[in-house]
Amino acid sequence: MKSAKERDSFLRGPKYLQVAERLRREIADGAWAPGTQLPVEKELAGTLAVSVNTLRRAVSELVDEGIVQRRQGAGTFVAPPGEAVPEEGEQPRSRRLVGVLVPSTTYYYPRVVDGIQRVLRDAGVGVLLASSKYDPALEREEVRAMVDSGVQGLLLVPNLHLLDDPQAHVDALHRLPVPHVLVERFPPAPAPDDPTTYVTTDHPGGVCLAVRHLRSLGHRRIGHLGRLRTGTADIVARGFDEAAELLGVEVVDGSVARQDHWTEEGITAYVRHCAEAGITAVFCHGDRDAAALVVAARRHGLSVPDAFAVVAYDDEVAEVGDVPLTAVSPPKEEVGALAAQLLLSRMESGPGAVSHRVRIRPRLIVRASCGAAPGG
Repeated sequence: MKSAKERDSFLRGPKYLQVAERLRREIADGAWAPGTQLPVEKELAGTLAVSVNTLRRAVSELVDEGIVQRRQGAGTFVAPPGEAVPEEGEQPRSRRLVGVLVPSTTYYYPRVVDGIQRVLRDAGVGVLLASSKYDPALEREEVRAMVDSGVQGLLLVPNLHLLDDPQAHVDALHRLPVPHVLVERFPPAPAPDDPTTYVTTDHPGGVCLAVRHLRSLGHRRIGHLGRLRTGTADIVARGFDEAAELLGVEVVDGSVARQDHWTEEGITAYVRHCAEAGITAVFCHGDRDAAALVVAARRHGLSVPDAFAVVAYDDEVAEVGDVPLTAVSPPKEEVGALAAQLLLSRMESGPGAVSHRVRIRPRLIVRASCGAAPGG
């Protein structure tokens, strides 16, 4: 295997300057549009056959020249172009740039961002991506930075569940100088004439799909293993309560349990209670907790799915494991794509843009973890 020094040997003179010049040319030729993110360091260094340290020095040159921008926690982006000066009576025609703020770039939201980027790329619009890391203070800083960077619109996933007055935060967003659309969030206590445009998954509808499927298999006593203090935990929990009442589920004491974080011991205790209370199926908010639930049930002697059925919510890693999980699959890419389309429309229409309130129903992906009716 070649060393980093050997991989750099094709360059003459200061290696990093040669790499900087190559990147400069490729950006000028349109390899990466303004506002788009460069590949991660390791991937880009491998493509150029240089060391990561050499690449970093090269990118630093471009940062100093204003060709690219580093954004903490998000990556390196091609700098947005300067505004073109329009002729009298004309609107600027320079390439547009949209800021996208998500709470995480590692779970759930990458597929939402994929949908956003597909639509904006096709429209010739650059993307400035940032992550709040579930920190409301960082969220405010990132929004301010994106506005200062010259974005013409914002797609936002605010941390409403971490705020004392989430509706006040939604109301304050309308004072932003550019149009925005909420993604996977909606106003919690809106006035009848609230102008917020949002696109979100119909989480209660997805929960109802899952509970209805379990009822169709003959399960009557169904539990809910959920989380607290996540962006959708309360919505999903209310969805379960509504579906249970609608579909005649017998909700016995202890069948609904929610924690900030589920430990192995906690899940084992919950399985033990299910066995004692005659609970034959569980709807679980989160693939990883659902997978741990299956393991705990089998250790307790409950056959999955014959004696104990499990349906997960998220469908991030539901297919992996000894027993692939039946899961509610939120339409993540579709949510992102439609939110981007609505934002582009708002950017074109200006202050008179029509507000949209969109909920997209998830799909139920049936796999092995609930594939049979309970014995007897």
